[in-house]
Amino acid sequence: MPINITMPALSPTMEEGNLSKWLVKEGDKVSPGDVIAEIETDKATMEVEAVDEGTVAKLVVPAGTEGVKVNALIAVLAAEGEDASAAAKSGGGAAPAKAEAPKADAPKAEAPKAEPAAAAAPKAEPAPVANGHAAGERTFASPLARRIAKEAGVDVSAVTGTGPHGRVVKADVDAAIAGGGAKAALAAKAPAGAPAAPAPAVKPMSDDQVLKLFEQGSYELVPHDNMRKTIARRLVEAKSTIPHFYLTLDCELDALLALRTQINAAAPMKKTEKGDVPAYKLSVNDMVIKAMAMALKAVPDANASWTETAMVKHKHADVGVAVSIPGGLITPIIRKADEKTLSTISNEMKDLASRARSRKLKPEEYQGGTTAVSNLGMFGIKDFAAVINPPHATILAVGAGEERAVVKNGELKIATVMSVTLSTDHRAVDGALGAELLVAFKRLIENPMGMLV
Repeated sequence: MPINITMPALSPTMEEGNLSKWLVKEGDKVSPGDVIAEIETDKATMEVEAVDEGTVAKLVVPAGTEGVKVNALIAVLAAEGEDASAAAKSGGGAAPAKAEAPKADAPKAEAPKAEPAAAAAPKAEPAPVANGHAAGERTFASPLARRIAKEAGVDVSAVTGTGPHGRVVKADVDAAIAGGGAKAALAAKAPAGAPAAPAPAVKPMSDDQVLKLFEQGSYELVPHDNMRKTIARRLVEAKSTIPHFYLTLDCELDALLALRTQINAAAPMKKTEKGDVPAYKLSVNDMVIKAMAMALKAVPDANASWTETAMVKHKHADVGVAVSIPGGLITPIIRKADEKTLSTISNEMKDLASRARSRKLKPEEYQGGTTAVSNLGMFGIKDFAAVINPPHATILAVGAGEERAVVKNGELKIATVMSVTLSTDHRAVDGALGAELLVAFKRLIENPMGMLV
């Protein structure tokens, strides 16, 4: 009986993926554990292993296909002693779908249950068009025209625009006010005594509307890959559902830099293919990760995630670190960073960053976490505010360490100072709690010996 091979779920939240490469061809024999394909998700490329033994009868989905749904049929395997051509013809029928096991041992998503057929929806009537604007369509108008229309009680969507691409300008509104027609249209929309309807949400410009603003041939279109789509979706989710609150502090780095130099100088040597190299080499970012984790343990109420029914209080400080990769960014996680030594964090971070750039991370290595760190100091950025990555309730934005004039005991001194900004989800971490967390972080950065005990 033919064995159906389906698109596996490489993570609990995966809905579709790209079949980037087949590592077998029709007629090849495979055994359990053989790597047969590479699947690209939004942020990683993972190998898929065969579960059963047999002969590849048919590759249903070609290599390079994008947007393949989880549990969709991608290939047919002929069982031992079965004719491959016959299996290719009969595969995909009543045989139970069998998802191949991903090499990362990610949990499989269950196949969605069939829903009863919905009743046919009534055919939508075409939207009425007035003054060149279809009902519900966004009306483009200059800021001045909108202000004048609002003050005069004129419905700007009922005004015919004479500006570029039908844009409503001041002259159009003045003409509508003089004629009185636009006011009548506005009054007709709301019956007398009815409460005012809430303002409709502003829709983003469509692709066609954007492209009309540029001269044909003056641009090229680069389709979004899965990573860019996921980043866009999660950023919109974060900024539209999380009430961000921002706190900024300056931290002096001189003591930390001196300790870092001492620790790196004391690193033992280890033998590698390239010769003897230090067993570790700490960066400032490694020490920032450790300080953030220890600060969360010192202020446990801030080590939380928000849900609609309960506050999730985390027992460990798992720190995600933003890593820039071609086409976007990913946030690999240092698990239990508060319990790890600085050298362990440093080596683990180097390994995670290297595999992140080649898209070889497992989903469990970048999903979850209790907070995150985003460091743009290496680019000379003084300070910035980062966007919270749900389900985190905090993210720390780290700027460059630079020499600044500071006042100490009434005297002007020079110190190396780093500005950090904590973004908090105000539902879970309010202003006072966020300030307590940031002060605990600053204390560790300015007294770094505390990270060694």
